[in-house]
Order: sequence, then structure tokens, then C-alpha cells
Amino acid sequence: MPASPPARKAARASTAAPQREAATRDADKTRLNILEAAEAEFAAKGLAGARVDVVAEEAGANKRMIYYYFGSKEDLYLAVLERVYTDMRVAEAELALEAMAPLAAITCLTEFKFDYPAQHPHLIPLLNSENMLGGEYLRRSLRLREMQISLIARLEAILARGAADGTLRPGIDPLHLYLTISAISYFYFSNNPTLSTAFGRDLATADERATRRRHVVDVVTRYIERL
Repeated sequence: MPASPPARKAARASTAAPQREAATRDADKTRLNILEAAEAEFAAKGLAGARVDVVAEEAGANKRMIYYYFGSKEDLYLAVLERVYTDMRVAEAELALEAMAPLAAITCLTEFKFDYPAQHPHLIPLLNSENMLGGEYLRRSLRLREMQISLIARLEAILARGAADGTLRPGIDPLHLYLTISAISYFYFSNNPTLSTAFGRDLATADERATRRRHVVDVVTRYIERL
């Protein structure tokens, strides 16, 4: 006996749902592959030098798919920047700094900011590239701006706790502290080749990196501690 119309409709629906889920997973995987390939290409060559056809080849996709998902080379570049920043902010949030004593929290953040570029080598070249463009593309992202503001608010609360319990000196500007923490780590990684050449000492070795990490933590903690 043939199935009734409602039964046939239910059967089609039960088949269509897994197909839609599989298609969504495939689309997500393709988009992720494109972003990963684009991150490497933009880090190596900057926005001007990067080629969409290279990204497509490395991602196992085609240029038409890249334009379908991202619209343009410039929009793909912005998507890469947003992904890199978002990943870093998510990793920072997972530090659970609010649960730590103030000095321990700032120490943890400082160590994180030093370790992160070593673990994510595309970060520094991407930031260098965007700085050469005057931050033009980052300015388009309201999402990134909101994440930055949230981070500074968290840091401000930690500094306030430290001032209140007497472990940190009062009056520290959270934005400038964050800039200092970022800068002393960023400079080491961004200028490592030229510094190593200038001083005749390979600053990229594991031992040199460990020495620099300890120095960076000492500089920050001695500045913020109430003596």
C-alpha cells in the first residue's frame, strides 16, 4: 500500500535534515580552509602581494567560492584579521584573570602576551602589514573595537582590586599598561632578525626567549607593585 502524503512528507523531511547538516559542515570546513590559507598568504605577502588564486589552491577551493563566502580580497583580509584577533581575545578570556589575585593576574597576562606570538607566528607579520596600511581595515570592524574595550575594562577592574587590597600601586592607566605589556613583547618578536644581526647574538633561541620572558615579567610586575 502506497505511503500517505503526510508520511511521504515526513520521510522527505527526515532525509533532508541530515543532508542540510552535512552541507553546512562542508561549507564551514571550506570557509575555515580558506581562512587558514589566506592567513598564511597575507602574513607572507601582505594585502597587496597576496594572491587569491594561491589562497584557493592552498585551501583546495576555487576563486569563485572565495568570492562567494567573502565578497572580495579586501573583505577576506579583514575576515583574517578579525579571526586572528578573536582567537587571541578568546584565549585571553580563558585565562580567568578575575579569579586570580591582582598581581598574579597581571603576571599571567604578561606571560600570555609574550608566549602568544611565539605560538602564532602569523600574528606579527599580519599586524605589521596592517600597521603599514594605517590600520585602515581594522577601523572597519566594530566587533574588534568592542573586544578591545572589554579587555581594558577587565584590566581596569583588576588594577582597582589591587589598589584596594594594597598589592598594586594606585593610579595606573589600564590602557597604557596594556600597551606596555604588548609593546615589550611585540618588539622582541617583530625585530628579532634585525636585533640578532645588530648585536651578533641569536635572540630567537629557546634560551634567549626564556631570558627575555623573565625580563619582561620583571619589568611589568616591578612597575605595578606597591612597594
